[in-house]
Amino acid sequence: MTIRVGLAGTGRIGSAHAEILKALPTVSEVVVADADAERARATATKLGAEFAPDIETLLASDIAGLVVATATDSHPELVVAAADRGIPVFCEKPVAADIAGTLAVIRHVENAGVPLQVGFQRRFDAGYTAARAAVASGELGWLHTLRATTLDPAPPPAHYIPRSGGLFRDCGVHDFDIIRWVTGREVSEVFVLGANRGERFFADAGDVDTAAALLRLDDGALATVSLSRYNGAGYDVRLEALGSRGNAVVGLGDRAPLRSMEPDHPASPFPAHPGFLERFGRAYAAELSVFTEVAAGRAENPCGPREALEAFYIAEACELSRREHRPVTLAEVR
Repeated sequence: MTIRVGLAGTGRIGSAHAEILKALPTVSEVVVADADAERARATATKLGAEFAPDIETLLASDIAGLVVATATDSHPELVVAAADRGIPVFCEKPVAADIAGTLAVIRHVENAGVPLQVGFQRRFDAGYTAARAAVASGELGWLHTLRATTLDPAPPPAHYIPRSGGLFRDCGVHDFDIIRWVTGREVSEVFVLGANRGERFFADAGDVDTAAALLRLDDGALATVSLSRYNGAGYDVRLEALGSRGNAVVGLGDRAPLRSMEPDHPASPFPAHPGFLERFGRAYAAELSVFTEVAAGRAENPCGPREALEAFYIAEACELSRREHRPVTLAEVR
């Protein structure tokens, strides 16, 4: 049984999602819409998808699921509108721009009884999945340290930053979620330092372009999260899980943008990943494939909104810690 899937938002990630959906054997047709109707029309023409001139038309076009890949501030309205029509939703993170808005959407969706899958694609990446299995099996022993990095090769456009939610909610939230998912533990306390070394528009928006976060997990393990918008060597996303018996490292491959200074260590002949779409292409395809099964009622939701909320609480605590330059417990932001 195949289903018709709607997609709202045909920017960079939305267009990539549309291409993935169009190729899935579980999808019979993809219907796309965007606030920029001509951009949506061009995407539909390129992919051989259907075009809807606006969101209302999209929601009324007999779709069995909706993928939301629009700007963050439009997510709540779109998710609620779909839920009110009984349409299962896949929404790129975050669900809303703040905790109050996220909780309001969660309550609305739960009352409607409609699945809402949140886009944390790292949960579908082979490396992170293997690391989670290694932790769960006990082969690493007890974890004492985790090191996570998300380092973008270049910053997004200036106009994106004021609507992004900030470095922790927009970027670091992926690291916070995957630390929870890989370890099975919760974060109890954070301390964060932020810096502005690049363009002025980050500071003008009250944001930072680089940050270092120290997280204490509820079992006493420590995690560091390094974030930057200016990693000129390439897109660098890694996770190191270090235990009393062994370790597991995700992202340490031929395309990791790391340069060894050891004379007997040759440089990799492969270029670094230029961005997140290239690094996580297979993971995006896997999570959208699962969503079509969720929308068709054939699979359980692998990443519901309350899971996303937990990562968002960590991001909120990190932002508070940065602004007030002090340790912040998760209890303070719940």
